[in-house]
Parts: sequence; C-alpha cells; structure tokens
Amino acid sequence: MTGPVTAPGFDDVAARARMVPLLPCGDVDEMAGFWTALGLELTYRQVRPNPCIGLARGEIALQYYGMPEWDPDASHSTCVIAVPDTEPVYQAFAAGLRALHGRLPVSGAPRVTRPRERANNAGLSGFSLVDPAGNWVRVSRLPDDATPVVVGEGGTTTWTSAGGGPLARATENAVVVGDSHGDVAQARKTLAGAVRRSRAGTTAPPVAELAPALAYLVELAVRAGAPDDARATFAELEGLAHGATTAEERAAVAVPLAEASATLRDA
Repeated sequence: MTGPVTAPGFDDVAARARMVPLLPCGDVDEMAGFWTALGLELTYRQVRPNPCIGLARGEIALQYYGMPEWDPDASHSTCVIAVPDTEPVYQAFAAGLRALHGRLPVSGAPRVTRPRERANNAGLSGFSLVDPAGNWVRVSRLPDDATPVVVGEGGTTTWTSAGGGPLARATENAVVVGDSHGDVAQARKTLAGAVRRSRAGTTAPPVAELAPALAYLVELAVRAGAPDDARATFAELEGLAHGATTAEERAAVAVPLAEASATLRDA
C-alpha cells in the first residue's frame, strides 16, 4: 500500500476546502420552494444549459440538479449534515413541513423522522428528512470529547447502547431498522414481537422501557399506513400512563405519550 499523495500546498488547500452535496431532482424550482420554506436561502439558480440551484443556511449547504422524468421512489442519493445539536434543526424543518403540508409528514416524500439516539451512530442523536425528490438528508449530532466515535472490529462504528433490558435494546434495534435503514415493516415486526415477549414473562416490563417502545410503535404504524393499529397502540400507552403509580413511572411515560400524541395529531 502506498502512502498518502503529497503535493506542495495540497494540505493547506484541503484544510480550507468545502464540499457541497449535489443531489438529483425532477424540478429545481420545486426544491427551491421546499427548502426555503424549511429555512434555507436560495444562493444560486441556473436554468441553462443544465438546471441547478444552490441553497444554504450558515454552513448547511445543498445543491440540486434537474433530471427529466426523475422518479423519487428510485432515489438512492443521500448526504449528512453534522451539527452540534439536532433539535433546533429538527424544529426548523418540522415547522417548515407543517407550513407546507398542514401536518408533519412521516410517510411518503417528503417525510421526516424524530431525533433519536442511534446505537449504530455511536449513540449520537440523529434524524432523517426525505425531500420531495426522494433524497435522504441525514442530520446527525457531531461527536465531542464526551462521545467519541470509535471504529470497531471490521471497520464498523462501534454499537453504542444506552443500556437497559431486552425491550430497551429491541427499541434501539428497531430505531436503526426503521429510521436509519427505512425498513418500517421489519422495524414494526421486530419491536411488536419484543413487546409481546416482554409481556409474556413472569415480570412486567419496566414502564421506562415499555413506554418508548409503544410510542415508537405508534409512529411506525402511522408510517406504515395503519391508523387503526396506531390508535390501538396509543390507547395502550394511555393505559400505561393512567396506571403509573410512582413519580418515576409518570415521568418515564410523559415524553413518549406526548410524542405519540403529536404523531397522531399530524397523521
């Protein structure tokens, strides 16, 4: 194996370089309208010889090129936006999506997932926005000294679990399958099975593990186009909240219940 390429000034130029994703779409003006509604600014627009636009907000920058007859369902394009905190970005994007659609779309294109810690991303918070052209824009929190990204065996990112019992780990797995990989059907199947097994045991699953699992199942059901299942699971979550007997249990169910309620409102 040869060493890294060297040339006079290369390192200096590379240190000050900036790379911008160039994503495909069917209509660049549609993408301009979409992203400006979500808080970015149109920085460039070219019609001929090839349609192209540039969008930016601070150091967040995207470019799109037009392709006739582009099929969003056939898109495999993706990019990553790494930020110090995913929550403000999510809130800005969510507000724009609600302004455009009157709700927060979680299926089809465009759609968005909620920020969640992802075990396959070193435990860092992340969410995905799929634009109207079917491109995946993945927003991830930057690692810091407290959460270094460690390369594991075989060159993979080390799986970073938040801990907990079998149901908590099953929810982490489902988040990876459903959010990172986009396989909603498999995520539902896996997590629903884990919930059933946890309830079949001699000891009831901890509220702190069951509540997030049920809340995510509500979202997955909405994303799968199964509103009756979503409402039934939400009723289970409400029952869990009503049956909470300690301050710890009430606190553990409060956030999942609020998230699931918001998911149903936006459905």
